Amino acid sequence: MSNINKYFEVNKTTWNEKVKVHTNSEMYDLEAFRNGKSSLMPYELEALGDVKGKSLLHLQCHFGQDTLSWSRLGAKCIGVDISDEGIKYAKKLNKELNLNAEFVCCNVLDTSRYVNEKFEIVFTSYGTIGWLPDLRPWGKMIAERLKSGGTFYIAEFHPIVWMFDYLDGTPFMKYSYNQDEVIYEEYQGTYADTNSEIISKEYGWNHGLGEVVTSLTEAGLRIEHLKEYDESPYNVLPDLVKTKSGMYTTKEKLYPLIFTLKATKP
Repeated sequence: MSNINKYFEVNKTTWNEKVKVHTNSEMYDLEAFRNGKSSLMPYELEALGDVKGKSLLHLQCHFGQDTLSWSRLGAKCIGVDISDEGIKYAKKLNKELNLNAEFVCCNVLDTSRYVNEKFEIVFTSYGTIGWLPDLRPWGKMIAERLKSGGTFYIAEFHPIVWMFDYLDGTPFMKYSYNQDEVIYEEYQGTYADTNSEIISKEYGWNHGLGEVVTSLTEAGLRIEHLKEYDESPYNVLPDLVKTKSGMYTTKEKLYPLIFTLKATKP
C-alpha cells in the first residue's frame, strides 16, 4: 500500500468514528434538521440561487446533511464521501425524511469511476480540500462531472487558517501556506465535540488559493468570482467572537477565515 493510500485509510477510519459523534452533536443538531432546519449557509444559498429541478453533485458530503438540504430545495442530488458509515447514515436520513437523494461511498478523487452522470451544479464546502494531496486530479474530476454551462461552487476555510496549530489552545503559526509535505495530527475529540473520547488521527495537506484556482482553470473551468471573508459560519477555532449576524470572527480580524469560489464550465 502506498503512503497516500495509507493516509486515506487512516482518515476514513477517523471519519467513520466522527460520524457516530457528529450525528449526536449539538453542532449538527439533527433534531432541528429533522424538523426542517436547513444546514446550508447564506454564502452558498445566495451564490447558487434557485436549485429546483437542477442536478447537483455534492463532494465529501459527510453524513449528507447539506445534500439533503439541497434536496429539500428541489435539487436532484448525489452525495459522495469516503466514509462508509457516513454514507450509511445519509441513506438512512434520506429514507426517513422521504427525500430522493442518492449517496455513493468512494474517495472523492475516484468519483468519476462511480458516478457517470453530468451535473448542472457541483458543490463542496467547509473542510474538504485539506484531505487531498494534490488538487489537479480534483479539478479534472469536477470538470468531468459538470455539464457544459454548469456551475462549480466551493465555500472553504481560508488557507491562512491552516497555517496555524490549534492543538495546544493558543494558535501559533506552524505550517507553510503552500506545504507539499503531509501534515499529521492526533488529538482527542472532534471539531464538533471537543469532549468526545475518540482519538482523531488525521493526515492533511495545505493548499493556497493559487493552487485552488489553477487546478480548476487548467481543467478548463472559468472562474466567476473568488471572495474572502473575515468571518466563519462555524465556531470551530479557539476564541472566536460571535457577531450579530450569527457568524464568528477572530478578535483582531487580521486575516480571512473562509473563501468562496464560483466557476463555470464553458
